Amino acid sequence: MSTGKRIVLSTFGSFGDIHPYIAIALELRDRGHVPVVATSEVYREKMDALGLEFHPVRPDMPSYDEPDEISRLAEELIEAKGGTEKVLALFTPNLREVYDDLDAIAADADLLLTHPLPLAGPLVAQKRGLPWVSSVLAPISLFSAYDPPVLPQMPALHHLISLSPFLGRLVYRVASHKLERIMEPVYRLRAELDLPRGEQPLLGGQHSPTLVLALFSSVLAKPQPDWPSNTHVTGFPFYDRRDFLGEKEVQPGLLEFLDDGPPPLVFTLGSSAFWVAKDFYRDSITAAQALGQRALLLIGHERNLPAEPLPQGVAAFEYAPYGEVLPRARAIIHQGGVGTTGQGLRAGRPVLIVPHAHDQFDNAARVARLGCGRAIPRPRYNARSAAKELGALLDKSDYAARAAEVGEIVRSENGAGAAADAIEEVLTSRTASEFDYVASY
Repeated sequence: MSTGKRIVLSTFGSFGDIHPYIAIALELRDRGHVPVVATSEVYREKMDALGLEFHPVRPDMPSYDEPDEISRLAEELIEAKGGTEKVLALFTPNLREVYDDLDAIAADADLLLTHPLPLAGPLVAQKRGLPWVSSVLAPISLFSAYDPPVLPQMPALHHLISLSPFLGRLVYRVASHKLERIMEPVYRLRAELDLPRGEQPLLGGQHSPTLVLALFSSVLAKPQPDWPSNTHVTGFPFYDRRDFLGEKEVQPGLLEFLDDGPPPLVFTLGSSAFWVAKDFYRDSITAAQALGQRALLLIGHERNLPAEPLPQGVAAFEYAPYGEVLPRARAIIHQGGVGTTGQGLRAGRPVLIVPHAHDQFDNAARVARLGCGRAIPRPRYNARSAAKELGALLDKSDYAARAAEVGEIVRSENGAGAAADAIEEVLTSRTASEFDYVASY
């Protein structure tokens, strides 16, 4: 494009929710645009380190320097039953504040890109008649009766709803009805803004009528008849730096450990579940030793470092860029967040996924169906079960072979580039009048 545009990227959550939009923002900046990241104040340092324009949007999140507060919050939010509702409860009581923050940021924007969660983005776009592109990070956000998700509350229900699209649509209607009460603050704010009631905000209402970006790989899910017809699957937009000012991205000793022996098992709980790790890392050490394998623990915070000295062949670090570490693993054990799932698939190594909540059960099931790995729910994960699952993963060469094949496909995709291409097409092919959502949405 000849003239750079001001593009606001609205997101909220952990690194798995922030990093894809950073990748897109950096790509847009390289093309001459002005990306503006609108998210929690806690990420200001991260955006400053990257030189990205940043504006805070409520609700505030506790910072990394408040581990007890983050851990308390994580205990509430990262649970299979009720966790999603509690995440939504961060927004709905103060939705007007979220709307006001984002609306002020969008005042001089040329386009708004939204994450599914903040809920206020569609209202801002529709009230302003602003070009709007929505996005989803995982297939579960595109709830399909033809490719039904594995729900964290009732994972065993997947087999039943897979029997017929009719059953999938029935579950969709039940879920929509259950969410109506939770979404009432959204409907009230829409009425206050003289906007039509619209579709259920967390289901159909989150999707832009102009363009929906599915920010994951085509290996994870294919377009379905009941997806929004304007959905574009981009591939994963990858970014994996922590961006703490003054901190080296690769901690001293990490590369030396990787060089000092055969590929290790890499154990990680992503960027949020490590706050509720409990005995995960201790059990993982025991499992690795039982299998005679080296182990690299990415513990997230020093509070997860076992009190006893680490055995020989085991190393622990708080953080490491996945793109540098995971391809050097024998196998990867992780929580199943979509960001970590994408990195695991890109690495081309077999995985054992230990889902905790939210989209993780569905992501785990999809990876298992791909033949790249296995899954075991967090409550069933202990030293003995981990050793059993990992033994099966390592003993059967089909997992490694399939993981390598899938890794080649994922690495061939350019999620950030494809997303930027699609955004630019919206900006160049539409006129401002075509974004008058108020009349038609």
